[in-house]
Amino acid sequence: MKLLLTSGGVSNQSIRDALVDMLGKPISESTALCIPTAMYGGMPGTAVLTWRQIAGQSRNPMVELGWQSVGMLELTALPSIAAENWVPLVRETDALLVCGGDVLYLHHWMRASGLVDLFPSLSRTVYVGLSAGSMVMAPHVGEEFVGWKPPAGGDRTLGMVGFSIFPHLDNVMCPENTMADAENWAARMSVPGYAVDDQTAIRVVDGVVEVVSEGHWKLFDR
Repeated sequence: MKLLLTSGGVSNQSIRDALVDMLGKPISESTALCIPTAMYGGMPGTAVLTWRQIAGQSRNPMVELGWQSVGMLELTALPSIAAENWVPLVRETDALLVCGGDVLYLHHWMRASGLVDLFPSLSRTVYVGLSAGSMVMAPHVGEEFVGWKPPAGGDRTLGMVGFSIFPHLDNVMCPENTMADAENWAARMSVPGYAVDDQTAIRVVDGVVEVVSEGHWKLFDR
């Protein structure tokens, strides 16, 4: 997969241009599936927030970009559905729009649903992460981001990239996400970490990592 890992969605023209380049065609000619599962992991007001995200009425542009079509893929439902009723759709879709919320809850259901088993075969698919949807690609997320607790404990996630992500840097709605907080987080991580604001994304294609930003960010190397 091609990864576009954002903190605040497709929030500016630079990130949008990166997305179009990764798709290899206009957004208006591309199909997408919205995955809202992370939003159910203990967030207050889940029903309203999830509807707003799916309806394209959130502060974080994902669904409302002008896609040819957008469907919804709810991971918690997939274990009760025959694979032939959803796997072909995932394989055919141009982009997966993976919403924010609780990263460990999302990680649990990515594995329990079987979605993660498809990832190695989705070579042309563009994965667009938003906050937790981006963080889940890391090897682990740090104790600061442990909310919902997985049965096995810990903070491990998919490990599909070799770095972790500290999102919403200096966002006034997240007073605990300052650069000083990011530095403390990074000091305890075993892998490099990117602190990114909501105008920044990390693009990963064929193992090559590139930061796309109209805001500010910092790499904490190891």
